[in-house]
Amino acid sequence: MDLYATTARDEALLLDLLNTTPVIDGTATDLLPDLPTAAPWLTDHCVAATDDELTELVAARQELQAVVRGDRTPSALQPFLDRVRLQPVAADGGVDWRLTEATGAARAVLAWGGLRITSPGRLRPCANDECRLFLIDRSKPNTARWCSMAICGNRMKARRHYRRTHSD
Repeated sequence: MDLYATTARDEALLLDLLNTTPVIDGTATDLLPDLPTAAPWLTDHCVAATDDELTELVAARQELQAVVRGDRTPSALQPFLDRVRLQPVAADGGVDWRLTEATGAARAVLAWGGLRITSPGRLRPCANDECRLFLIDRSKPNTARWCSMAICGNRMKARRHYRRTHSD
């Protein structure tokens, strides 16, 4: 049985978390290096700004990046789900499920699981080998390759054009 209890906010958390290790000026950068730096990011994503939350979130980020890239199996994500509980709640339209005791890391992992169910193959790393960002392809034909057409897509197309025109 496939069940997921995540929201668009959780998907945004997942993608933003995956993208907190960009390459800036040729150097891999961690946008969540410590609590004072990460606190605004955590607050913006409805995650408690505590050392424990940040530590678990950074660990989840590392595992999620490896899973999405295909370097690890999804079983590596289990430790982030151990304390998660779903509570059924009667609603006007039937029964809804609400997460209880879900940390930011658990929400991100559950969002990954929800995307796997609802949008298989649409969460992927950018096709630019020099980029460390990820994308959720929401295009109808599922053909998006770059995190940003304006940045990585343009660079890759310019490189291919240069190689074609300067192959001598």
